[in-house]
Amino acid sequence: MRGPHIRGLAVAVAVTTAATGLAGTAFAGPATGTDGATASPESGTSATSVVTAARAAAFAHASATGVTRGDELRAQDVMIDPEGARHVRFIRTHQGMPVLGGDLVVHLSHRLAYTGVTRAAEQSVRPATTRARLTAGQAEAKAAAIGKGDAGTAQLVVDARDGGAALAYRIPVSDSSTAEATGTRTVVIDAVTGKVRSNTPDSDEFLSPKLLDTLRERGETMDPATGTVVQSKSLTGAAAVARAVHYPVTASGTGTSLFVGKVPLTTTRTARTSYLLKDPTRWGTETRDAKGKELESFAQGKKFTSTTDKWGNGAVSHRDTAAVDAQYGITKTLDFYKKTFGRKGIANNGKAARGMVHFGDKVANAFWDSTCGCMLYGDGDGDMFKKPLVVLDVTGHELTHGVVDATAKLEPTRVDADGNQYGEAGSLNESLADIFGSNVEFSANNAKNPPNYLIGEKLGLAQKFLRRLDHPSLDKLEGTIDYWSPQTYDAEVHAGSGVSSHAYYLLAEGSGRKTIGGFAYDSPTYDGSTVTGIGRTKATAIFYRALTRYMVSTTDFHDARLATLKAAADLYGANSTAYRTVDQAWAAVNVTVANTPAARH
Repeated sequence: MRGPHIRGLAVAVAVTTAATGLAGTAFAGPATGTDGATASPESGTSATSVVTAARAAAFAHASATGVTRGDELRAQDVMIDPEGARHVRFIRTHQGMPVLGGDLVVHLSHRLAYTGVTRAAEQSVRPATTRARLTAGQAEAKAAAIGKGDAGTAQLVVDARDGGAALAYRIPVSDSSTAEATGTRTVVIDAVTGKVRSNTPDSDEFLSPKLLDTLRERGETMDPATGTVVQSKSLTGAAAVARAVHYPVTASGTGTSLFVGKVPLTTTRTARTSYLLKDPTRWGTETRDAKGKELESFAQGKKFTSTTDKWGNGAVSHRDTAAVDAQYGITKTLDFYKKTFGRKGIANNGKAARGMVHFGDKVANAFWDSTCGCMLYGDGDGDMFKKPLVVLDVTGHELTHGVVDATAKLEPTRVDADGNQYGEAGSLNESLADIFGSNVEFSANNAKNPPNYLIGEKLGLAQKFLRRLDHPSLDKLEGTIDYWSPQTYDAEVHAGSGVSSHAYYLLAEGSGRKTIGGFAYDSPTYDGSTVTGIGRTKATAIFYRALTRYMVSTTDFHDARLATLKAAADLYGANSTAYRTVDQAWAAVNVTVANTPAARH
């Protein structure tokens, strides 16, 4: 589950030419670009000139972009497409105050001419007053009480997330006791009325409070089957050194995991018989041990070391075992994003991904934590969930929340007192995490964890999966839905995620019965229509392009339809089969032009 992470403004411009298709032997798509490039070979324009042109275009086309006097735009991301288009994602301040829900993407041609905008707020972000009635101290005291923790410094912001523009305070709350595992929250309080505008966690819990309550009510436990693999004596990390070695060096180790059998691990050799569970070939990606504490800082985690470069024993009796699953899952997720999209890390900045296992005391969940900037894995509570939540698609799902957080920042429209989140933008976030999480399985192609369109099939649930993309409503635990209706806009985000997940599956594989990789699927349609899929390669390319170029923090399902149509037109042409099938897939889940709500935000 994802909390709407409301952060400070990024100063540096992250320049990417994220790939437009899926490359490699498993994914053959359109020509891709190279991430991290700072200039366009087609026009010779630099990233700085692209940002300058986009900012100027935003003010020149104010009636379309909504940019007004007093606004300042700071570039968060620059995307230069190989076929020519440029896109600049901006975050906004108004009179020096961060604007929540004020993000926008300005689109330019290869000649830097304005071609359009995707904006989160359709209304003006200028508040009626810039004079607060509450003091910062009053706001902090209220945030501490609401967030049940220690309040940090209150910051004045403009909250434009709910169809208006209100002066508000944003207050970070640490050591919050409002969830299963304590952590940080962000509380936003109206600076004029004192109303709590939002109170959200800064971590993404895989299992929602609603689902956990449902499992408790049913008396259901989750005890996933694991396979202990006997270590082969021939696999030795500490090979004889024939020549002088200057440490640290890259090493090839072996891990024995809980869920995916025996796996190769790239590690760091720090001395002749000393190894560190850190991958220098993937920007220093590392997994550490939280040692049963709820650590918010990765630096506080204990490093995993070995004298043999062999890790884990396939059982929870060895602390390394969960770390093997975590490190394997994190690196496979990085590999998926790199080889399919050219994405260099979760934030596309060439930095390490990080994980901590054994997080907290009897924590039955896994989290993407934006404060730590890492994955956190609990060991289970020993009662309802008896194993660490280090399953491959869980990691792919949660790290995708990090990707969304680094791009569109999709946010729920509300959070209830129990921490459950609601609204289509939040549902779309969960859906994308499921879509790309399943793709991580396909990319890894591990026989011990066969790839499929099911999420959480290794969790040991009675219904044999948590969610599924082909027929979402077969999930009875969360009440996931197949088709859009006006009530979907306020659905719980995991339930609502079925709409876009279903559309993606139909786009990739089509409707009706099909067996793929030994798994049987039967995908229905809202109107009884038949959809012929275009393949997972193209469908995934379209959804990624839509996320990174055409989605913003408030994107709902009808907006997502438009975003994927634009992406399909970019990649394959507006007259292509792919474009027509995108339209058919959304219609098959009842998302159409005709039923677009007049006012959604």
